Amino acid sequence: MNRRHCAAAAITLVCALAVLSAPAQAMAAPPPAPTATPSATPTPTPTPDATPTTPSPSEKRLQEVREEIETLYRKAEAATDAYNLAEGQAKKQSGEIVRLTKSIAEGQARIAELKDRAGAQAREQYRNAGLPPGAQLVLSGDPDLFLDGVNQAKQGQQATKGMLTELEQAQEDLETYTADASLNWEKIEANRVKQAKAKKRVKAQIAAAKKLESQLAKKEQARLLKLEQDAASTAQAAWLSSGALKDINREASPAGKKALAFATAQIGKPYVWGAEGPGSYDCSGLTSQAWAAAKQPIPRTSQEQWRQLPHIAIQDMRPGDLIIYHSDASHVGMYVGDGSIVHAPRPGRQVTLTGAGSMEILGVVRPDK
Repeated sequence: MNRRHCAAAAITLVCALAVLSAPAQAMAAPPPAPTATPSATPTPTPTPDATPTTPSPSEKRLQEVREEIETLYRKAEAATDAYNLAEGQAKKQSGEIVRLTKSIAEGQARIAELKDRAGAQAREQYRNAGLPPGAQLVLSGDPDLFLDGVNQAKQGQQATKGMLTELEQAQEDLETYTADASLNWEKIEANRVKQAKAKKRVKAQIAAAKKLESQLAKKEQARLLKLEQDAASTAQAAWLSSGALKDINREASPAGKKALAFATAQIGKPYVWGAEGPGSYDCSGLTSQAWAAAKQPIPRTSQEQWRQLPHIAIQDMRPGDLIIYHSDASHVGMYVGDGSIVHAPRPGRQVTLTGAGSMEILGVVRPDK
């Protein structure tokens, strides 16, 4: 009896202890781990450096440098256009002055000749005692001679009148030529001032860009070039995916083929601002010389090419056409087909082939429409 009672009491005590300890164990126990399935793949927690859309600080700095360099070269290109335009205008005005100078010399010679003829007539009248032709005929007393003399006098009067009119016109022309020459000299001087200012701007922008690039380590310079190429590739891919080249499969015109042959033959030659060959080119120097080789002269600068040449819809362009870039028309390349252009990019680069959509397209012009 006592042994059974002790056993029962012990069992009751164990059960009580189990009940009292159960809540504490439930709160402290960790939640059950989920059962992994064969198809599940663990997803790592991304870190800021591993996020594709967030560049590292050094990468971001290079992007900023690339954009700054690109802006400086864009400004230099616009200033180059201003320089080239002023230079072209100065050459044109110099040629006009040469022509006017020749006209002035011819006018002066003509005036001298007319004055000599007028002097000869005056001397002839003096030899006839100063009498006018009519009075001399009346005094002659010969009817036949009188009639002949009347006709000759009329012809002489008409000749004299014509000579005086011609002399007056020659003098007016001479004054006009002289005034035009003076005006062209003033324009030349104004354009020289423009050239000097544009040249100064070009050199300053290029020097700033080169300095910025030279401060980069060799690895960074290589990375910078890669960033340029990646940006161009991205822009080209977006342009192509827009359907811009859909159904474009046209051949170049005969003149366009000649221009293309010239332009592509320059691949590898360096970009030099203001240059138009044969050893180096800027962007519009290349396109203008290419079309000059095709016997189709076009304006020297990209801005004038955009302003003066016929505009063509992108879907209608053909090889040989010129694609004008940026809102200020500061860059130009020649379309070669298959979505590519040949162009002189910027200082430090060479004439090369690249995607036609790798830059912001303003429009297309055709030199031989």
